[in-house]
Amino acid sequence: MRRDLAETINLVGSLQPNESAEIRPEVSGIVRSIQFEEGRKVAAGDVLLKIDDAELRAQLEQVAARFKLAELNVARSENLSQSRTIPQSDYDRARSEYAAVKAEMEVLQLRLAKTELKAPFAGIVGSRTISVGDYVTTASVITRIDDLSKSKVSFSVPERYLAKVRPGTQVRVTTRGDTGSVPQVIVGEVYFVSATIDRSIRASEVKALLEASNVILRPGMFANVELLLEVRSQVLTVPESAVLADARGIQIIIVEVKDGKQVARFVPVTTGLRARGLVEVTPVATAALPDDVSVVAAGVGAVMLYPGAPVAPKPLREVFQQP
Repeated sequence: MRRDLAETINLVGSLQPNESAEIRPEVSGIVRSIQFEEGRKVAAGDVLLKIDDAELRAQLEQVAARFKLAELNVARSENLSQSRTIPQSDYDRARSEYAAVKAEMEVLQLRLAKTELKAPFAGIVGSRTISVGDYVTTASVITRIDDLSKSKVSFSVPERYLAKVRPGTQVRVTTRGDTGSVPQVIVGEVYFVSATIDRSIRASEVKALLEASNVILRPGMFANVELLLEVRSQVLTVPESAVLADARGIQIIIVEVKDGKQVARFVPVTTGLRARGLVEVTPVATAALPDDVSVVAAGVGAVMLYPGAPVAPKPLREVFQQP
């Protein structure tokens, strides 16, 4: 019968969070307060940690006083310049000093803001590696934050199949989730295909974004991935057990009516895609194969059949009767 036949491959993958980042400070200093709890959710912009800023605040006050003086000098020089009381060079010098002090103050304000370590995105924070009073540097890892609002799966596809994999290709991911031995299936689609091939395994990394589900998924979990490579529409298919290969080539045995009796007829074919116990067949140019013909699907090669032999066909198994 004719049906849509899907070509799939089964691979092994690992689950990944939507986003993941190691949190490091941008300035060095003594930790004054930790404002997050391990394993809890945080929103984007929440303050996670506060570094001592007493020295920076003192420097900022010092620069702020110089800024006020520079601002007054500019205003005074502008008035004197309009009345041509001072040379233009003195006025330019006052404006230059004003711009330099302003820039210095902005740099200190920026450094002061960086003493507050904030969450880059909403997610769940991991365990912390420091305590209040520790001295941290820009290389210190404070914690990790993972965005679990979406899940991704990463897997490697052999190079022979890569031509059929592209963004939008469908995947089915099977994982145990939190239900013990009961497999859970989540669907998704590919959004990334690596442009390079890993020479050690002759495969490329592929990532897929999974649809939301009620299954609890954790980054790093093992997953079985079924990747849909191609769907062939309304191709002629028979059960794999119906294919007979011998010295004459590949054939299938069909049932035809001759002189009022059901007899066997051998039809040479070529085979194509195989999936879920079915195989795509195409009659050779000299053979005719109607779509609604009955095919011998069991006992091929084990039962003594020959062209014209009488047969008494029985209904096909239910699994093969599905459209």
